[in-house]
Amino acid sequence: MKVLVTGVKGQLGYDVCRELTRRGTEHKGVDIADFDITDAEAVDAYISSYRPDAVIHCSAWTAVDKAEDEPDKVRAVNTDGTRNIAQACKNVGAKMLYISTDYVFPGTGESFYRPEDPTGPLGVYGETKLGGERAVKELLGRYFIVRISWVFGVNGNNFVKTMLRLAETHQEVSVVCDQFGSPTYTADLASLLCDMIATEKYGIYHATNEGICSWAEFAQEIFRIARKDVKVNPIPTNQYPTKAVRPLNSRMSKDKLVAKGFFRLPDWHDALERYLKEIME
Repeated sequence: MKVLVTGVKGQLGYDVCRELTRRGTEHKGVDIADFDITDAEAVDAYISSYRPDAVIHCSAWTAVDKAEDEPDKVRAVNTDGTRNIAQACKNVGAKMLYISTDYVFPGTGESFYRPEDPTGPLGVYGETKLGGERAVKELLGRYFIVRISWVFGVNGNNFVKTMLRLAETHQEVSVVCDQFGSPTYTADLASLLCDMIATEKYGIYHATNEGICSWAEFAQEIFRIARKDVKVNPIPTNQYPTKAVRPLNSRMSKDKLVAKGFFRLPDWHDALERYLKEIME
């Protein structure tokens, strides 16, 4: 199998390519320097030339707050760019795996969102990622849509790295305590995605590391494992205003993974320990 991975310079795309290399799977990782996903002709030309059997589409606009100021640019990347990838996959007969997000849901209540539950994004980022989902479903029959949340990896910036930076200059930090979800290590997720793309078990999935916490609890665990003497002050979301509304509930059910014969990812505490060991060495 030959796989094309978009967004290789990002956290997840980087780890997907590392995992494909480890498995000896022929692949190519691409980013903006190779082609602009908002340019339909460029996308089609590149994919038609490479002729992959599968495309794992990790590339996206992920700056959630900035998205509120530039909705047209975000839509061009997350919705139209995804449509361009899907159309090119259709043209060469490739299957597609599209990375989506917990932000497609309204984030209310405390129940675990299932893949088939009604969506209802709260802002531009979620709306445009949902638009990407719709484009994939409209154009393709052979697709995977995988919704993820709270990712951290060795390549790029994330919440863990931000907390470690703050630990160098702060004795205490304030972190929201009423948003709940599952931290997700891209190295663990990459292994699942590579398993998935090799199958014909198409559909919409949720994939995160196991376990639930608040951002404040996540920060406390980061400092504990990293042995940083930093106090975490838990605060409600309304005391930490942001331009984009964050979902309070990012709990997502992974029952479908098990039902389809895929593995659940390890507990997030275990994932965080392995991640910190990797980046701090």
